[in-house]
Amino acid sequence: MDTDPHSTAPGTAPATPYGTPDAPRLAVRGEAHLEVDPEIARIGITVQARGTDRRDALNDLTHRNTTVLDLIKTYGEAVEKIETGTFSISPQLTKHGRGERIRAYHGRVHTTAELTDFTALGELTTRLADLDLTQVEGPWWALRPDSPTHRQARQQAVREAVQRAREYAEALGTGLAALVELADIGADSPPTPSYGGFAGGMRSAVAYGSAPDLAEAPPLDLEPQRQHVYATVNARFTMTPPQLTR
Repeated sequence: MDTDPHSTAPGTAPATPYGTPDAPRLAVRGEAHLEVDPEIARIGITVQARGTDRRDALNDLTHRNTTVLDLIKTYGEAVEKIETGTFSISPQLTKHGRGERIRAYHGRVHTTAELTDFTALGELTTRLADLDLTQVEGPWWALRPDSPTHRQARQQAVREAVQRAREYAEALGTGLAALVELADIGADSPPTPSYGGFAGGMRSAVAYGSAPDLAEAPPLDLEPQRQHVYATVNARFTMTPPQLTR
């Protein structure tokens, strides 16, 4: 048997979502915006190899990729994470003539590195860009998902909602009685930019030819991009009935 969702059981007081004269309700929004330094930085590294022989191209690619990984690992605890992304090696066909004739083989490996030491980041990016046929992109600045900044923003939004509700109640010459509802409507900062877009800082750099003396390239001076963390809550309270007559 169908029932009316708005009906009430015998002896049960009807729902009063908008409050009553004896228990007026007050709805407010609390917001917070924090601007803080980033905690991590990510860079993308792509190594390439090209040759007329497939095996030679693959061997060159393997060697360059190993060189990149070994260099990154020398920075120890400054590097929090290393991940290999895409790998490809593909034939390149001649543009003219009949049939499918392979002109060369082109291979690439993409790696991402996540660092917490931004001084080491500037040095590492310069050294990576000095390597043969190596492209460096980034950095992308971010906070950790479990950063205490997110919690601070949420708590600040709640406090702001309570303060705003108290101010409204005081304007009516009364005070808050109870919290009825607290709704989180998107408290965390916007998602970390993907590797497809830049979030400020260094542009891409690519080196061709033999790797020069690493000591000749000074470390990049990178300025971390400040992170914006937002939190918003909706809150509903009941108030002590105000005395509106004078």
